Amino acid sequence: MNSATNTLGSVYISHRSIASIACQSALASYGVVGLAAKNLAESISQVLVKDPILGVEVAFDGAEVNIDVYVIVEYGTRIKSVASSVSENIKYQVENTTGLSVNQVNIHVRGLRISNTD
Repeated sequence: MNSATNTLGSVYISHRSIASIACQSALASYGVVGLAAKNLAESISQVLVKDPILGVEVAFDGAEVNIDVYVIVEYGTRIKSVASSVSENIKYQVENTTGLSVNQVNIHVRGLRISNTD
């Protein structure tokens, strides 16, 4: 949890809130059809309990934030362009919303999905 102090008191920003911002930013990006579990244990727990921040991992490195996002990309799109766009979108949204400095946004493409053409 990261904190900041001002004249009125302290502000605490949890990992889950940053992960939620990153999740929504990734899903709103062009070419991303969903988020994927980062490991088998998270995949099994997702079956039991629906977690809205599936596939997002946040770590604080001093005053900077490192974010790992595991995505599924739409088949037929340029993976490098989609990953770059998602990375920039997440960085902008997190910095703009929280005021924290984002050090890294790592995009892990876990699969491709063909969209329904109907």
